[in-house]
Amino acid sequence: MATKSISNYTNSYSFSKLNIDEDEWVESMRKSVIEHTEEADKVPVCIFTVPNVLLATDPQSYIPQQVALGPFHHWRPEVYDMQRYKLASARRTQKQMNVSFERIVEIMKKNDEARIRACYHKFLDMSGDALIWMMAVDMSFLLEFLRVYAMREQGRISKKVASGMSHLVDSSGKKLSHMAILRDLVMVENQIPLFLIKTMLEAQCKQTAHELTAEQTLKSMLMGLYHELSPFQEQELPDVDINDCDHLLDFLYHMIVPNNKELGIVEAEIDIENEDIVEIKGQQEEEESSSFAKQSDLRRFMDYVWNTLSKSNAGLVNFFKKIIFGKPMKLFMKLPWKILSNLPILKLMKEPIERMLEKFQGDDQNDEKLQDGDELQKPPLIEEITIPSVTDMVQAGILFSPVNGGISDISFDNTTCTLYLPIIELDVNTEVFLRNLVAYEACVAAGPLVVARYTELMNGIIDTEEDAKLLREKGIVLSHLKSDKEVADLWNGMSKSVKLTKVAKMDKVIEDVNKRYGDTWRVKMGNFMKTYVFGSWRFLTLLAALFMLLLTGLQAFCSVYSCARVFHQLPELQGASEGN
Repeated sequence: MATKSISNYTNSYSFSKLNIDEDEWVESMRKSVIEHTEEADKVPVCIFTVPNVLLATDPQSYIPQQVALGPFHHWRPEVYDMQRYKLASARRTQKQMNVSFERIVEIMKKNDEARIRACYHKFLDMSGDALIWMMAVDMSFLLEFLRVYAMREQGRISKKVASGMSHLVDSSGKKLSHMAILRDLVMVENQIPLFLIKTMLEAQCKQTAHELTAEQTLKSMLMGLYHELSPFQEQELPDVDINDCDHLLDFLYHMIVPNNKELGIVEAEIDIENEDIVEIKGQQEEEESSSFAKQSDLRRFMDYVWNTLSKSNAGLVNFFKKIIFGKPMKLFMKLPWKILSNLPILKLMKEPIERMLEKFQGDDQNDEKLQDGDELQKPPLIEEITIPSVTDMVQAGILFSPVNGGISDISFDNTTCTLYLPIIELDVNTEVFLRNLVAYEACVAAGPLVVARYTELMNGIIDTEEDAKLLREKGIVLSHLKSDKEVADLWNGMSKSVKLTKVAKMDKVIEDVNKRYGDTWRVKMGNFMKTYVFGSWRFLTLLAALFMLLLTGLQAFCSVYSCARVFHQLPELQGASEGN
């Protein structure tokens, strides 16, 4: 089912047309080569397609189902039916501007076409007019949808939704179509550059003479959308500058995973004075010039000696290795070398000799490791979080406590044996939101994949319905889903990141939890039984063999000495002894 969806989705790309007009194609090539500006090359790619590794897990979480924004899914029949509502929004938007809609499109084409194309990492095989008109109409629809959240954020009562969209959008956001559009807005492939939305909004604000600027209005819209979508309940939110954000999903990601600037943390800079560096360098040169040879020359000489010895006779070298680096020789030579290395001439050669000996010993250790087995030749396995489930941790005495914060507030108190997890509110939008955050993070993040690591952590501790129930009872999971089983399925079905990552703080928490869990007597006893009893199949096989051998010997003995008659006489012997 997933393969079929992916196939249909791939063939519906706007830049994968089957019928290509060659004249239009040549004209597009000419503009791309001749009229291309250098400024467009400086624009970073910010709108991606979802990696196939993630797309194959759940296509519906990444492919728009209700409305398409931008070129990637515009021509898909399933979402193109929304075009009539987009055009209706564009007509209403035109009434709010002091210039015609067509004039706005002309300005955008002249100033922003190259920049728009540069934002997408796939080649957009469409004319400039088609691209700009598509963007302008989609932005009109998007802004009309976001106004509901802007008014909520400002504490104002939402106006009545236009009659043309009344069955799609409502001020409370409870309609199924409204929720479907909301999920489509956060999808990686359904993004529109934020600078275009700001341009369109500036044209509207001039006409309405609103008390807020276009930037303030847009920030209010995005904050309202964040409060609607975010599953976390942070007490302090980061101050994200929308001018630093590429699109709507990028803003939401910065709210979930803020950087130091957005958190108001100033990084300390260390100033190094050049005079100190020059002085130290001068001292080193003076010391080296006072000796009859430089240490660098000695190093090169000793390295040359080592390379010659190692290539000359491998058997002889290995023989001397065993003699020199054997434990008795090490103990015997340790004290004399400390005395000899302080002599005037040997003091100069101390460092090169020790370097050569370390190299000698290091090669010997590597050879031993290679001889132990083929483990070094095996490719590394995909890293998975190893952490006990919630049920296992509760049985081991580990406590759980909710915290009003985000991913960065995860911690473990070893004194009270308490794992602190952020409160997360789950609804029908949460899975799509988190999945697309993980996908976007995998495409753009240069550092650790924080959201991906968090989803892996929750996936690790929630294995069953009972685990989800315990977290719900602790107040960590606030579920609007039908059952605890759906909560467990949500986390267990969450795809992993497409590349390995480590998050220092979160990994430290996982390490502390595993250590504390492993120190409990229940776990130690279970590990002992698993390792030395149930896991020792050789030992159990030996016991079974001895038991079978004993039975065989007993059977042979009884066949010769008539054990049945002996056993029948036992009660008589016992009665006789009692009578005496």
